[in-house]
Formats: sequence, C-alpha cells, structure tokens
Amino acid sequence: MNRPMEPVPARAADRCPPAARAGTVVVSSVSSDAHTWNLVFLQLLIEELGYTVLNLGPCVPDDLLIEECCRIAPVMVVISSVNGHGREEGLRLIDRLRARPELAATPVVIGGKLGIEHEAAAGQTEALLDAGFDAVFADGPGAADFRTLLASMAPRAGELAGDGGRT
Repeated sequence: MNRPMEPVPARAADRCPPAARAGTVVVSSVSSDAHTWNLVFLQLLIEELGYTVLNLGPCVPDDLLIEECCRIAPVMVVISSVNGHGREEGLRLIDRLRARPELAATPVVIGGKLGIEHEAAAGQTEALLDAGFDAVFADGPGAADFRTLLASMAPRAGELAGDGGRT
C-alpha cells in the first residue's frame, strides 16, 4: 500500500526571515581535502542558528577562499579538515587570510582532523591559535563547543532590528 509522502519540513534557515539572519558564514575545506559531508553538516548546523552560509565545498584553493571572503565580508570563516592536513594547510591559509586588511579581524576557526601523525592535540591547537585562528576544534566532540561559539556571536533580536538591542 502506497502512503502519501509527508511534506519535508523547511530548514530552520528557510523559516528565519532575512531580517533576522545573523550574517554570512563561509564554510570551506583546506585545498587538499576532498571530503564533502563534513561541510554539509557544518552548513546545516550553522543555518539552524540563523546564519546564511556560503559553502565553498571541498578542495578550495586558497586564492578562491580569500577572494570570496573579501567579496562578501563574512561574520566568520569556518575551515574543516577530514584528511589530516588541517594543521599544515591551516597555518599557510591563516597567514594569507590575516595578510588581507579587510579580513584581519574576521573570526576564523578550524576544526576536524588536524594531523596525520599522533601529534599532541594541544601542540596543534596552540600552533594554530598562535598563527591567528580564533578557535580550534580538534577531531572529537567539538560540535557542541562550536555551536556554543556560534550562538554567542549571534546578535540578539533587537540588534538585528536596528534598535541596539533594546527590545
């Protein structure tokens, strides 16, 4: 017996009126990382919090990422690595991002599998933070911490309405 299909619920970002959106977040991988599902997951997670997402996809060349970030002035850049080259490529990428005056103060975070050796996670995190990342989410249970960071950055409803938060 065939049952009629249930309507697919709209994503949270689609239900959020454009005026209530918290800004645009750029999601990308490092240039050698061909993984996609991590980027889709991040996009959905970020959209649920009211942000618009520009997902550049896998294997994004540094120049393209920087060009797009300069073009749209995101409220945050999220770099994800699954292939284990996050530390190495992240260090190169953050230097290039921070060298652009228009991106120097933009929050940039990185997460995922940051190394291919059994390197100390604390050492990787420290190196990436020292290089200019605002936060590092090593492989593991970092999604909750990432969600907390995004939620803390989202403007309150009154700030979105332009009344300086007096709602």
